[in-house]
Amino acid sequence: MRVFTSLDEVAAAAGEDIGVSEWVEITQERVDTFADATDDHQWIHVDAEKAAAGPFGGTIAHGYLTLSLVPWLGSKVFDLATPGAKLNYGINKVRFPNPVRVGKRIRAHVGIGEVVDIPAGKQMTLRYTIEIEDEAKPACVAETVVLLLDA
Repeated sequence: MRVFTSLDEVAAAAGEDIGVSEWVEITQERVDTFADATDDHQWIHVDAEKAAAGPFGGTIAHGYLTLSLVPWLGSKVFDLATPGAKLNYGINKVRFPNPVRVGKRIRAHVGIGEVVDIPAGKQMTLRYTIEIEDEAKPACVAETVVLLLDA
């Protein structure tokens, strides 16, 4: 795990690939819990019998479920132990090129993009590629933005 203890360390890592998370299985229980939390009970996510005859051969994770795992997966790769607050500033771009079938495992490849000065500290862009085990196309490619405030 890569630990950043200062804003200067973060800035020096701009452009680097910083690591890969552990694998995590996407279970039907996780998908169902996400469906309940978001009120998105589309059959491709929660109806195993109907989904088995559908386009993916079974239930799939919500794209936004995959995206919601990005911070947790990232926490397995790096830690921002910088002195000030860390704020999720948003997402520049997200794509879901490949569905995650229930029972598959995913992991995150994480890189730091641009790190720029802002009046209150630094603005950091992170690049995430969420890989599906044994599949060529990723589940999700996302570019997130974090504000790292001075202490």
